[in-house]
Parts: sequence; structure tokens; C-alpha cells
Amino acid sequence: MSDKNFDLAIIGGGPGGYSAAIRSAQMGKKVALIEKQFLGGVCLNVGCIPTKALLSSTDALDIIKKADTFAIHVEKVSFTLEGMIERKDNIVRDLRKGLEGLLLSNKIQIIKGKGKFLSKNEIEITGQANEKISAENIIIATGSYPTEIPNIKVDHKKIYNSNSLLCLKKQPKSMVIIGGGYIGCEFASFYTRLGVKVTIIEALPSILYSHGKDLAKLLSGSFKAEGVDLKAATKVLKCEETADGIEVYLDNNEVIKSEIALLAVGRKPLTQDLNLDALNIQMGKQGEIIVDDQMRTSSPNIFAIGDVIGKWMLAHTAVHEALVAVDTIHGIESKMDFSAVPAVIFTKPEIAIVGLTPDKAKEKNMDVEIAKFPFTALGKAHALSEKKGFVDVVIDKKTKIILGAQAIGPSASILIAEMGLAITNKITANAVIDTIHAHPTLPESWQEALLITLNRPLNFPPNLKL
Repeated sequence: MSDKNFDLAIIGGGPGGYSAAIRSAQMGKKVALIEKQFLGGVCLNVGCIPTKALLSSTDALDIIKKADTFAIHVEKVSFTLEGMIERKDNIVRDLRKGLEGLLLSNKIQIIKGKGKFLSKNEIEITGQANEKISAENIIIATGSYPTEIPNIKVDHKKIYNSNSLLCLKKQPKSMVIIGGGYIGCEFASFYTRLGVKVTIIEALPSILYSHGKDLAKLLSGSFKAEGVDLKAATKVLKCEETADGIEVYLDNNEVIKSEIALLAVGRKPLTQDLNLDALNIQMGKQGEIIVDDQMRTSSPNIFAIGDVIGKWMLAHTAVHEALVAVDTIHGIESKMDFSAVPAVIFTKPEIAIVGLTPDKAKEKNMDVEIAKFPFTALGKAHALSEKKGFVDVVIDKKTKIILGAQAIGPSASILIAEMGLAITNKITANAVIDTIHAHPTLPESWQEALLITLNRPLNFPPNLKL
């Protein structure tokens, strides 16, 4: 095999792409990974990691601000947004460098440039590298980009998207966030804790509408308590720049003045310029690539994973899709199952969901038991002074198999893993109850919620429904 011929070529170096590369290299295959900009993709450079690095700064600030609660007295607290941005940039830079070393240690050839199909087996690369390569199989993992809408022009000076806002070093006095999904809510959680006046405008009936009424209600209450102005069921007609900021015109005839705005109305699959039309690859209405449960496109040797397929736009889902695709390429039976994909929103309080939600179970008239356990009844939450929130569970009424779970409150992002394991393996409520959970810990909340579904509560009054 020549230097230009590979067993597998991957277009896109994000979590899905580099995971596929490493897995295939472990199987002894010759792999090329094509990346036009930075290794790590959306997640490492403008998504998961940088936003969580910033939110970690405000989490630390929260602890300092409530130090008196723990009988610790702090006289003066100061911070700079510029310093937080620099910390974020250093974290991203270090992880990117480590990722490159990891790929090279697996003998993966990294090709820096933009990939475009010439045929089902040939890719032309332009940019830093200018060459043509061929591969027996190809995986598309090009990610996504922030959605834009015609009536709001993102100029990255007064109106930002989620990518460009991560570079803002001067703290604004006020901000309008257009979109109350997870991206908008995470940025709202960050900026309001810095003292920025935040307004969220959401066209749907509530923020986080698709995540269920209970979670949306609790987070809305928390935001309002922090001074966030929420305007749900409201549409933005236009944004106009002024000398000292912007004016946002709403469909209720209200005009909001703000220093800056963030457009956070989702992301779209990045499939342009790949020359997919020439291969007759089946596409969806939003530009997503249609795949089967083995991540195979309509062209048998071409696979697609991650945001480009338009399903769960989450890094951890892309990684799992990558493993399914590589297994399939190497003749190992594997299929993608989306029934237990965890989704986490790193607001304050944190939110995490996996499997069937209570609202969806009710919509489908399923025969289930639903139970909620509040952190106010949990000793560890009191010790942490983090009593706001709850967990809830959905189990099949007949089999007692766990179907879904939600958490909102301290360490929800960590808590949800136990329920993901339970749902994936079709574990019953009794199996979790019979597992001894250390005390005092937050995971005890799952045990308590599941006991309620069986009408056997230990640390909650009988017959009390939340």
C-alpha cells in the first residue's frame, strides 16, 4: 500500500473522528485523519471543553461567595473575564497538544487541510496540505456550525454566536440571549453569575422545552432568582445596532436595549463542500447525512458519524457512533442504540437526562411508575449546602425495568451515569435498590426514588407525591 492509499480515511478530527481513527489503528489498519483547522473539533475548541472551563470559573466564584455558609470569611473577591478566557484557552491548547500526541502514538497520519470527495474512494485535500488520497472505507465526521437566521446578522462585534462569544474578553453590562436551549442557558448561567444583566428570549413556551416541564420550571425559577429576565413564547423580529449597543425588537411590540446579543438557536450539520451530490449520498432536509443503525450511508463504503447525521449532537454520542462504524467496517456485528444517550446541561443547577422522560411516558400513555426524590431530603445535599433540585425515575409498571431518569441539582452530570448503565442493561428497580450505596452520598437519591416507585420509601413520607 502506497503512502497515498489507506484502509480508512476520516474527514474531521473531532471526538468521533479521532476515536474512529484510534480504534481502527488498534486493529492494525492504516488510517488517515483529515482536519482543516484544529484537532478536537467543535467539542474541544468551541463547545464542550471551553464552555465547561468557563463555567468551572463561575462555580468556583459561587463557592467563594457563599463561604460564610461554611463559616469561612472572605473579605474581598475579584475576578476578570479576560483571565477566565485565558485560562480556557490554555486548557484547550494543552488538550489539543495531548490529542495530537495520542494520535501520533497510534501511528495515525494526520493530514491538515480540507477534504472533498472525488469519488467514493478518493479524497482531494486542499489547504495546508495539497494532495489526493484513496481509501477503502471513509468516515465523514465534519461536525456542525451555529445556526443563523435571516433577520439577525451575526457580526461578532455586537451580535455573537456561540463560537465567537468564547473569545470575548471585555465583560458586557448586559446581554440578550436569543434561544433558550442548552447553549443559551449555559451562557446565561455563566454571565449572570458574573453580574451581567441577562435576558433570554425563547420562541417556545419555556426554556429547555424539549427536556420536560419539571426541569424547565426549576431552572426558570433559579434563573429568575439570579435576576435573569425570561421571555418565553416570544419571537425576535429584528436586531438593530445603536451607538452603545443593540436594540432587539420582539413580536409583542417590546424593544429591549442591550450592550450585546448572543444568537443561540441551535447548530446545523456541516456537510457543504464535501461534494456529496456527486456520490448520490442520501441527505435529509436540514443537510444531515442519512445513515442506518451501523452508521453506513447510501454508499456502502462511506460512513457518517456525529453532528453531520443530525441526531444527538453530542460528543459522547459521536464517539459511540465511531466505534459502531469501525466495528462494522472490520466485520464485527454492531448497531447504534440511542435509547440511553445521556444529555447534560451545565447550568447552575446542573441538569442531566437519560432514557424516557416522565413527560414522554405520559404522552405515550405508557404503563409506568414515576417517582421523584428531592435533594432537601438528602443528607449529603445539606452537607454541601446544595439542597435545590431532585431526581426522578421512570420504570415499567409490570417488569420494574428502569426506562428513564432525570436529575437537576449538584453533580447531576456525574449522577446520571448510574442510570445510563441501568437503562442500557435493562436493570430493574430492585437491582439498584439492592446495591449498597455509600452514605452520605448523592447517588443515594436514585435508591430513594426507586424505593418510592415500589411504595417503600425510607427517607421520604409515604404517599407524598411531588
